[in-house]
Amino acid sequence: MPSIFAYQSSEVDWCESNFQYSELVAEFYNTFSNVTFFIFGPLMMFLMHPYAQKRSRYVYIICILFMVIGLFSMYFHMTLSFLGQLLDEIAILWLLASSYSIWMPRCYFPTFLGENRPHFICFVIITTVISTFLSFLRPVINAYALNSIAVHILYIVFQEYKKTSNKELRHIMEVSVILWAFALTSWISDRLLCSFWQQINFFYLHSIWHVLISITFPYGMVTMALVDARYEMPGHTLKVRYWPRDTWPVGLPYVEVSDNKNC
Repeated sequence: MPSIFAYQSSEVDWCESNFQYSELVAEFYNTFSNVTFFIFGPLMMFLMHPYAQKRSRYVYIICILFMVIGLFSMYFHMTLSFLGQLLDEIAILWLLASSYSIWMPRCYFPTFLGENRPHFICFVIITTVISTFLSFLRPVINAYALNSIAVHILYIVFQEYKKTSNKELRHIMEVSVILWAFALTSWISDRLLCSFWQQINFFYLHSIWHVLISITFPYGMVTMALVDARYEMPGHTLKVRYWPRDTWPVGLPYVEVSDNKNC
């Protein structure tokens, strides 16, 4: 039985040819496409700082976990090791759990928890710990299980989309869903249509997934912050801004927080 640290000890192998450019890097493009995580993670931590001060400093943990995912994903694709696979997938699981804990609207909590957020957070932590241990049982299906969580997130986004007439929020939701759909299409195509892509010598769809999902992260983060503010920050107004400038056709979204003042 190969060591969990050994190169190619994971059952998961992506479409990109292995060791094509280096004897030390199993999947070159899949490894280095994770650099976007180290760009957008610190940027969002900086841009969302005023919001985190008002809402919850745990927002910083979301950004840190995002960068940890990039680090573990690089390690996994560099080695295709079993340990790298599990570290990558478990980091994603805990990022999702942290996001649920902070931003899940109370109206979507399980009925038996009422609308008690501390109880909900305990429930999420227990569920995530159990899921972490279960991830060791059938590692080959972990990625599919993680992507299936998106169905629940999409349900919440769809419900909130119907509730709001705020054009800014609707726009952010639409862009988030479109980016995620393109990212997921790249992931599925690389996983299920590998033989076709190999025939035309195009092995880059999983690396495209890395780039697209890392771009989706800021939009998803802002979407959840805006939705959450409708329930949890009634005394504040959140305005979407774009870095580096609002007037640029492409930018990184973040939120600006202002207090509602009654004259």
